[in-house]
Amino acid sequence: MNDVPANLPRTAGDLRAAGHLPRSIKQELHENLLAKLRAGEDAWPGIVGFSRTVLPQLERALLAGHDVVLLGERGQGKTRLLRTLAGLLDEWTPVIEGAELAEHPLDPITPESRRRAAELGDALPVTWRHRDERYTEKLATPDTSVGDLIGDVDPVKVAEGRSLGDPETIHFGLVPRAHRGIVAINELPDLAERIQVALLNVMEERDIQVRGYTLRLPLDVLLVSTANPEDYTNRGRIITPLKDRFGAEIRTHYPLDVEAEIAVVRQEAQLVAEVGEPLLEVLARFVRNLRESPVIDQRSGVSARFAVAAAETVGAAALRRSALTGEEPAVARPVDLDAVPGVLRGKLEFEPGEEGRETEHLVHLLRRAVAETARSRFAGLDLLPLADAVESGHLVATGERVPGKDVLAALPELPVLHDVAARAGVGPDEPAGRIAAAVELALESLFLSRKLAKDSDDSTTVYGR
Repeated sequence: MNDVPANLPRTAGDLRAAGHLPRSIKQELHENLLAKLRAGEDAWPGIVGFSRTVLPQLERALLAGHDVVLLGERGQGKTRLLRTLAGLLDEWTPVIEGAELAEHPLDPITPESRRRAAELGDALPVTWRHRDERYTEKLATPDTSVGDLIGDVDPVKVAEGRSLGDPETIHFGLVPRAHRGIVAINELPDLAERIQVALLNVMEERDIQVRGYTLRLPLDVLLVSTANPEDYTNRGRIITPLKDRFGAEIRTHYPLDVEAEIAVVRQEAQLVAEVGEPLLEVLARFVRNLRESPVIDQRSGVSARFAVAAAETVGAAALRRSALTGEEPAVARPVDLDAVPGVLRGKLEFEPGEEGRETEHLVHLLRRAVAETARSRFAGLDLLPLADAVESGHLVATGERVPGKDVLAALPELPVLHDVAARAGVGPDEPAGRIAAAVELALESLFLSRKLAKDSDDSTTVYGR
């Protein structure tokens, strides 16, 4: 976060003289979003795969001034999307210095701030809040209380001598403290229904009620939330009056094509070794196969985080192999895919009756993804010369202790190997590990199409007759 610019007004009088006028959070989002759309700027940095589906709906909701609930399975980027909303706010906004809530200096709402504004007039001190401070996020949990969200009587203030009915005895909760900002509630159905009731007035009448008396605070917040469709029947539900107060319910989805899936992995994965495009494509297709498989509980979904974790696991396997063999740089090869099923099996929910066969299903779907990627990459390329070379006695061994140069050294000079490398986006002068990764993909393709045999033990795989 940058320091507050020195040229910004520091008193209410300076603010008024500068022609600054208060505007609501929804008006601010409306105007800033329109400005970005007209300028052709990307209003949603880092959001992949929603440009033709979810984002137009969200933009219409914001332009209409609606509170929003995003509905979708786990790992679809709902929270990531909500966090980008802060980028549509003004970079700096004025607030009353020392006020408990983020009140506008020209529009105070609490009794104390109104009193200070009346006493100080144009000398009312002003400070500035960055837009990142105006986004508040709360994970809904069953133990969340009304006091957490709305507020409660502060016994310390009562002990100081104030009467119990004095509005200034209230300790404000998360929602009032987000005044003139965005409140995001993740997994809204997990809130107990009696707690959801406390949000009704916030969303419609824009006031709050604490301990039997009403404090009329014209709160200015945009309420956005996320929910999983299964939460409506499994763990909880959004109560009907609260659903009615949301202006827009928007369904999210997983990436619609392989390219978008790869883009998400490339953007989110923290890779400790080089993982080439063909292997990222294998993992993207693997995740898509999981989402279509009848043995996977699709009500739970297969999170995009699965593909990210799979890419990171493959990168880690390549780095470990590099440490064992001394090969540099560390480049992932198809042999490193073997680490994925065992490590990530626990991230999936299987249908009843599949106990004990989880790894078998994952290995099968991963091999299918490898075959689909190879068909896509090597379409129209005759790999039979490579198969003939292996069958004639040039056995190829690979594994966690086999460097890429040994994989290449086991084969004779074949023109098809240059074609295979080119199809994988690898040049002839690049390190042996990158070329070996492409060659291994071709060998695995020949094995899966039953043109070669493969014999494996714990650490070594041999392609042969």
